[in-house]
This record gives sequence, C-alpha cells and structure tokens, in this order.
Amino acid sequence: MELNGIYRSIQDDLSQVKESLRSIIKVDFPWLAKQLDYVVGGGGKGIRPALTLLSGKFYQYNLKYLLPMAVSVELMHTATLIHDDAIDKSMSRRGRATIYKLWGTEPAVLLGDYLFAKAGEFVADTQCPRVIKLFSQTLATISSGELNQFFSAYNLKQTREQYFKKISGKTASLFSLATESGAVLSGAPEKSVKILRDYGHYLGIAFQIVDDILDFIGTEEELGKPVGSDLTQGTLTLPAMLLLERYPEDNPVKRRFENKEDHDNIQQAIELIRNSPIVDECYAMASEYSARACQKLNGLPEDSSRDALLGLAQYVVARRK
Repeated sequence: MELNGIYRSIQDDLSQVKESLRSIIKVDFPWLAKQLDYVVGGGGKGIRPALTLLSGKFYQYNLKYLLPMAVSVELMHTATLIHDDAIDKSMSRRGRATIYKLWGTEPAVLLGDYLFAKAGEFVADTQCPRVIKLFSQTLATISSGELNQFFSAYNLKQTREQYFKKISGKTASLFSLATESGAVLSGAPEKSVKILRDYGHYLGIAFQIVDDILDFIGTEEELGKPVGSDLTQGTLTLPAMLLLERYPEDNPVKRRFENKEDHDNIQQAIELIRNSPIVDECYAMASEYSARACQKLNGLPEDSSRDALLGLAQYVVARRK
C-alpha cells in the first residue's frame, strides 16, 4: 500500500501540518531563515505526524490540539536528524547535503536546539500537561539513546537485548509519543491510550530494523546516503550482529571495528550480508514486531483509521527507503 492511500482520511490535515512547519521559517535572522527553509521545506514521509492524527481519529478529533502536536513531533524528529548528522559527521541524508556538511558542527547543533525549542512551543499549544510532560520525557529518552549509541560505537560486545533497548530509546520512543499523544488529546480511555502507545512502540522497532537492513541492501540512490553508513560510523546494528554470530573469528565487521582506517571491510560485510540468510532473518524480526503492533489494534473500533494504521504497519516493513 502506498502512503497516499494510507493517508487519505488525513491528507488535508497533513497539508496543514506542512503549512505550520513552513510558518517557522518567518524569522528576522536571514541565516536562520535560510537554514529553516532548507530543513523543513524538503518534505518527508510524514509518518510521525500522520500517526498523531490517525491515533486521534478514534475518539474526539480536535485539530486545535492535534495539529500542534503533530507539528511538534515532526520538529522533534527533524532536530534529532540534524544532531545525528553532526555527531556522525554525515555528509548526506535523503539525497541532499546535511546541515553539518554545508555549515559545520556548531550551526548544526544550534539549529537542532532551535527546532527542539520550537517543538516545545507547539506542544505547549495543546494545553495538556500530560502531553507536555510526555514530550519532555521522550526528548530525554531519545537523548539517552543517542548517548548510548555514541559510547557503544566500535564495541563488538553488544547483545541483541542491548540493540533492542537502544532502538527503543532512539526510534520507537518518538513513534509511541506520536500515537500516545494523539490518543490522549482525543480523550481516549486509558485502555485505548495504552493500545496506541504499544502500537507505536512496536511499529517504531520494526521501522528501525528495516532501516538497519536497508543500510546494507539498499542503493545510495534509494537511501539518500552511502550504503553501509552504520558500519562506517562504528554502529553495530542487527544485520552486523547476526554476521558476527555466524563468523565470530574471521569477520569483516570485527576487522573494521578493530581498524577504523580499513574501509575494504565495509564492502566485504555488505556483500556477505546480502548473500546470506541474514537479510531474511532480520525481515522476519521486523515483521514480527509489525504483527505485534497490528495485534494491539484489535482492541480499537473497526474504522478507516484502524485500517490506515494496519496499512502503515505493512508499509513500514515493505518500504525501500
């Protein structure tokens, strides 16, 4: 299923989200206006704001509060990407030069900080202390997850449990913020709030596993960045972990982590993973988490919003970028 079909019931409201995002470009400082236009004008899949809106559709769909929350979630996501690129020294994302490449580390960090502040401003417009607190808790969780990834770089002694904990903090927490906040702001009963929070959590894990798979099997054109970027940055993801389990002694991932200057090992790891059952094993795990997300939705009313969330779970696993 294509995203346009999944988003059909909220397409007009997503357009309002985009308009609100572009409204932050109107600032007096020309440099800041230029950078804001660059990062919010490029567009994206809109999965996180869509999750907020779709989760709010089951009960009292009030755009006065759901719209600023959807904008806030997308701004938080954009800010984390800018900070990620600065930390990882990434040169490209989504086929475009990063803020880090164009203007350097300090402007990238400060721009990310600015977007976090604007996200906080939008979430305050929800006038919901519970959601505002959830926003702050999620920001702390994401920051903790990024610190965990930074300090575990080039560490071969990581377990699957640590991997899932890391991606829960780094990726799934923002997905569950989107779904839980949408539920809370629509006046959903607590049972439904938990259902949608859990759905977002499992969907976020599936999303990150697929991201980690695509980093090995995608093309640079599809990914918008070099293939094997995670290994280049010393990040041990699920496919690389499975490769280490298969070949614990003579392994290109191990050689890469022990000798950061040897880039040939990255290509060798890519080829080994592509030509092994590892890709199918990782997709099976992603599908399992996607299925868990879908199972959670059984406790919600059968309507177009539930169908859209089910479709989104399928899309997350089937996508190529």
